[in-house]
Amino acid sequence: MTRILIVDDEPNSCSILGIRFKRKDFEVETLTDWRAAIQRIEKGPSPDVVLTDLKLENGDEGLQVLSAAKEADPETQVIVMTAFASTETAVTAMRTGAYHYLTKPLNLDEVEVVVDRALERRSLAQDNVSLRKQLRATRHPKILGKSLAVQRVLELVQKVAAHQPRSVLITGQSGTGKELVARAVHDAGARAKKPFVPINCGAIPENLVESELFGAVRGAYTGATTDRMGLCEEADGGTLFLDEIGELPLQAQVKFLRLLQERRIRRVGDRKDREIDVRIIAATNRNLKDQVREGNFRDDLFFRLNVVEINVPPLSARREDIPLLVDHFVDRFNTESGRDVRGLTQGAMHLLGTHPFEGNVRELENIIERGVTLCDGEWIDVADLPPDLGHPDSLISGGPAVVVGEDGIDLEAVLEDYERQLINSAMGQVNQVKTKAADLLGLSFRSFRYRYKKLFEENS
Repeated sequence: MTRILIVDDEPNSCSILGIRFKRKDFEVETLTDWRAAIQRIEKGPSPDVVLTDLKLENGDEGLQVLSAAKEADPETQVIVMTAFASTETAVTAMRTGAYHYLTKPLNLDEVEVVVDRALERRSLAQDNVSLRKQLRATRHPKILGKSLAVQRVLELVQKVAAHQPRSVLITGQSGTGKELVARAVHDAGARAKKPFVPINCGAIPENLVESELFGAVRGAYTGATTDRMGLCEEADGGTLFLDEIGELPLQAQVKFLRLLQERRIRRVGDRKDREIDVRIIAATNRNLKDQVREGNFRDDLFFRLNVVEINVPPLSARREDIPLLVDHFVDRFNTESGRDVRGLTQGAMHLLGTHPFEGNVRELENIIERGVTLCDGEWIDVADLPPDLGHPDSLISGGPAVVVGEDGIDLEAVLEDYERQLINSAMGQVNQVKTKAADLLGLSFRSFRYRYKKLFEENS
């Protein structure tokens, strides 16, 4: 049963709110003394939601109730109420860990909606914790996501690892995690204890590609004073990962084709072949079929590489994974920097939810690293994110163009999604103050409130 703790020094307020939530079959506790509230929280069990007044005696005792609740259980959602509203107190409450901030006199319908959304957030947070534990138990814990798109990738990884095809092609935009997928294939298969050798084909100067990849014998070129093993031989028995395979020069492509066909290589300047046993995993953010048509990539090598293709989805196609990825990066950068950041405020998360993420997971990683570095308290706020992240102009110009294809589009859905992005962006600019967001969008507050409720509360 859902547990809610109501803390208010006005018995009338406790009574009204208590009746309201008992009708929803909640287990309701009401207290008028903040010290008793803290004792109740410390004793346990933790309530799912705490609804507390800010000023319970002479100062901001509600913040002490908030701190006690978050210390006892970080997933407890705390909603702060006050009749003395100010931007400063709102920011303080949110930075201390409050889920939401309500001003008195209360609108009971609004209170109920906020509590319901807080419970959804708690449920999501608990799911994320559970999922992280499950992922840590797998052999590829760095591939985070519970979306259908990521689950399909993980299914392919398991199949490829089990059946060991000679070559695998991983496709996807930059920053999606293609190397993580390649490592997962390696780690989940029979070659896991053998070398995994990654090569960025675009980072090697063209005149050094063959010697770096295949090795060279003494005297093969000026400066070659000893025989030298290439990266392909270093991967013998294991996996050779060729990142940005589309950048590989044509002459080197010929030698790689021979490696795939005959499992043989020849060092530069040598007269004999060497047998090696490697599995080739190649990755590209380019369309290799287009490269073949343009004469920049050999068609026979493409067909040899493309035995199994694993397409890694962009972050825009798996937005439900963003909260989980955020938690992961916050944990990581906390460890690296010695900080204790708990996560993002609601406003900051709103902005991430509508950002196009052209740089995909790598871009999100950089954003969270910046946030952990710059935030003053325990929560990353809108001001800690890159300045252009939530600007309406960047949202308009940076968004992908909508094209009507042969199958048509759902115009109402497209317009609704665009309106949701603009409202999210405006809210992020003004620290979630709805009256200011309405002004920013040129709407009356009544019109803004109607749109906000329709887009974010009725569908939540």
